[in-house]
Amino acid sequence: MKKLSILAVVFAAIVFTGCGNKTAQNAESVDSTKSFEQSQIEANIKMQIDSIAVEFSKIDQPPFFKTTKDGIQITEEGKLVKPDYLLAANVAEEATTLAEKYRVMTALSIDKKVAELYEMPTGDYEKAIGKLAAEINDPSFKVIENPGAVFETTSALYEEMEKNGRINYFWQIAAVALVEQLNVISQTQDQFLTPFTDETAANVTYRIILILDAVNRLSQYDPEIKPVAEAIAPLDALNATTVAEMSEQMTNMKDKIDAARKALIK
Repeated sequence: MKKLSILAVVFAAIVFTGCGNKTAQNAESVDSTKSFEQSQIEANIKMQIDSIAVEFSKIDQPPFFKTTKDGIQITEEGKLVKPDYLLAANVAEEATTLAEKYRVMTALSIDKKVAELYEMPTGDYEKAIGKLAAEINDPSFKVIENPGAVFETTSALYEEMEKNGRINYFWQIAAVALVEQLNVISQTQDQFLTPFTDETAANVTYRIILILDAVNRLSQYDPEIKPVAEAIAPLDALNATTVAEMSEQMTNMKDKIDAARKALIK
């Protein structure tokens, strides 16, 4: 990629020298070279991202919201203490860019699931998620049960978003889903770490590595994803291979997780 950049600069210099000034033709030539370079970068990143997505799809989702006996179960006593760390549904009104709307919708989808576990009202969440989904208008959502399940980041969703030219937003969704889930765990470990196994803890670490790799690569040509890469970069310190390690690391990194969340959901 560095060689290609150098060639682009040399080519532009030759065109400039040959004509003696910056004519419209010069500009077109330089633009053409840049377009070629950009297409090469994007093609290379696309190949790498597809490889990451294959690995990503092999990882089981953390058992946050499974309805089986292996999922999260809040006791009747536990339901009496409602979580105070969930986002308010009206945060959707502050999302203005398309990237922000994807991120906010993802975070609200997770918080809605948590609210359901505690038997809290979810009508406002449903309205906000529906409104954001309508504004985003992504045909890729047809492969998931409803927009509120977008955080599941399935391989089918990846394929559809790739087909519809929204692959970059898939990784925005994946990053926010991970951060919001980590935030839930860090707030209530005694309940949300219960169904974890050492393998699950290791999988979460691997998920972080893959998402970091994906957004770092995409940030080379997508300015909208640079803030995501910067926000989640500190999460690479999570390297647990056991539930005990994960619990300790989550406690130590609670502030960093909160900071990443605030950076993504403004």
